[in-house]
Amino acid sequence: MSIPHVIAVQMCSTMDPEHNFLQLKQWLQQCDIDQPTLVCLPETWLAFNKTGEQSLALSKNHEYWLDKLAQLCQDFKIWLAAGTMAVIGEQKKYYAASFLLDDTGDVVARYNKIHLFDADVADGSSGYRESKFTVAGSEVVVIDSPFGKIGLSVCYDLRFCGLYQAMRKLGAELLLVPSAFTTVTGKAHWMPLLQARAIENQCYVIAAAQSGTHENGRKTHGHSLILSPWGEVIADAQQRLGVISARIDLAQLYKFRTDMPVQVHNRFKSEFYE
Repeated sequence: MSIPHVIAVQMCSTMDPEHNFLQLKQWLQQCDIDQPTLVCLPETWLAFNKTGEQSLALSKNHEYWLDKLAQLCQDFKIWLAAGTMAVIGEQKKYYAASFLLDDTGDVVARYNKIHLFDADVADGSSGYRESKFTVAGSEVVVIDSPFGKIGLSVCYDLRFCGLYQAMRKLGAELLLVPSAFTTVTGKAHWMPLLQARAIENQCYVIAAAQSGTHENGRKTHGHSLILSPWGEVIADAQQRLGVISARIDLAQLYKFRTDMPVQVHNRFKSEFYE
């Protein structure tokens, strides 16, 4: 039996969905893909818009893009973790939805970003207020797959360890963190936060990221990463656009968990540990 293959795609998404989709397809055509393969996209991969109004308009057409992704999965015989896409919600707001599709193109899971980035960053912006146009999700999502049990999260979620503890309790073995970290916060916190989530939960972490200066004026950190359950960096895209890849060895993961059973030893029980 082959060891599952994971790919993280690093993008510098524009505001043009057709352009971004074509770029993704071209990268997949250049990949060595075997079965099973999981391809992970970054946050806002489809369109990195300048305004919430633009994303809200795009959110009304999400089913069209899901159909195109389904065809992509069938053509390349891949599972696809589709970063985030805007999906129409209530009261003129949208969800930042992360879809997981299988190799037949069926949607097997959807996670709506729970923690919204309402923060001021010293990057020359006027601040970030995702909640102005985005509806916060509430459901923790872990789904079984050929790659192990996958826990879904998005970007700013990374700062809230309780979410990952909840996913670990539900059996997560891989943690996905599609992101668009700013250059300022990324330089300071991206790597240590990802390593912490990998180490404390003894999970693989796949973090596909946005990188570079975008059409909307944003600057993102890059450094898409694949980390082992020991916190080791298996692959780092640095600032390069394109793909990184690795193999997921669940036997190694369970060796780590057996040798150092931190979940059993934890004496500070919470709602996430019983």
